Amino acid sequence: MTRLLRSSAPRRSGHRLLVRGMAVAGLALARGLSAQPAATVTAFTGATLIDGTGRAPVRNATLVVREGKVVAAGAGERIAVPAGAARVPLDGKVIIPGLINAHGHASTAANLATYAAYGVTTVYSLGDEGPEVFAAREAQRRASPAHARVYLAGPVLAPATPDEARAQVSAAVARGVDIIKIRVDDNLGTATKMTPEVYRAVITEAHARGQRVAVHVYYLKDARALLAAGADYIAHSVRDHLVDAGFVNALKRSGVCYSPTLMREVSTFVYDTVPAFFADSQFRAHADRAWMATVTDPTRMAATRRSASAQRYKAQLPVAMQNLATLAAAGVPIAMGTDTGPVGRFQGYFELMEMEMMVDAGLSPAAVLTSATRDAARCLRIDREVGTIEAGKQADFVVLHASPLEDMRNIRRQHSVWIGGARVNTSPR
Repeated sequence: MTRLLRSSAPRRSGHRLLVRGMAVAGLALARGLSAQPAATVTAFTGATLIDGTGRAPVRNATLVVREGKVVAAGAGERIAVPAGAARVPLDGKVIIPGLINAHGHASTAANLATYAAYGVTTVYSLGDEGPEVFAAREAQRRASPAHARVYLAGPVLAPATPDEARAQVSAAVARGVDIIKIRVDDNLGTATKMTPEVYRAVITEAHARGQRVAVHVYYLKDARALLAAGADYIAHSVRDHLVDAGFVNALKRSGVCYSPTLMREVSTFVYDTVPAFFADSQFRAHADRAWMATVTDPTRMAATRRSASAQRYKAQLPVAMQNLATLAAAGVPIAMGTDTGPVGRFQGYFELMEMEMMVDAGLSPAAVLTSATRDAARCLRIDREVGTIEAGKQADFVVLHASPLEDMRNIRRQHSVWIGGARVNTSPR
């Protein structure tokens, strides 16, 4: 991973630059992303099926989809293919559930297209979405989209008083958000942190209105206090200290989920030079070239090299990784997330890197895949619709050339992406 993240001379070799398979689409897909019309019934045959439930992979499986939803999935000899069904042979391939980013950001429909091009078929956008994203969320309730599904938090609340907290929660609920989002962080001492009195008012009001609260945190002390106050989702790693047994046990008892967002940390320091992944053809096929130019501007790169905060985040990344491993081993539910969306945090591509980093942190490939599918869906309470390949759920899945259970780098080797049973156009533009 280190060689993939950092190199002043872009190159294609390196342990973490083993990338083959599909070229992925970037923001240009706003003009061109489309889905092929799905037949009323389609049978996908011959692949190994990893359905996301935790069951063993099924070889020579059949997946039957009708009108965008899974009808049946399992061993080919046990699944009857309806007469007249369209057939998609996938011999030698591997089917996994569509990936879920449990902490991303989408401002436009083009962002959702970019996520989908990398196999991220659902995004939980935690703040500051534009009107297009609200419209996309409404439209997906009527029909499967030709881009990633989206759930959203609306404005990130920043009240200064309990009264403001209650008013802002009320306004967010009126907009129909899926979750409330707050930040409790001083940005390494450069900003004013939300006080306990205020965030407790947010949490109390949100719960009274039937909403959950996701929290941005950095410090262990704040994470502990927010958990005690009733926060529902820890949306970043604890990065200042190693978690202790008291916090681990409290988090496990609460059932609250934890999203590591390791690539968020990487984005703060990696652009002190040109990162190696900028040479990756999978990245370059549709990367946002304006973002690439911005983050590699010589003046900006020099500022990053001098930045005390960048060095601090870099130094704390190993703490975040160790905390992830500790919490996962203790049975705390982990939801894969990245905080992609701001400039330099490349949507879709960073999710694939995040999954590799989670393995580097000590999680098994199976645990990481589960965190990006079934467990992410459960944490976000959308598991009736997505997260596993089971009858009645949306037919959102990714076809790979090799199994990520054998090597997480295979998550990059994508043959095709399907949302609602329709193939997403991931061709280079």
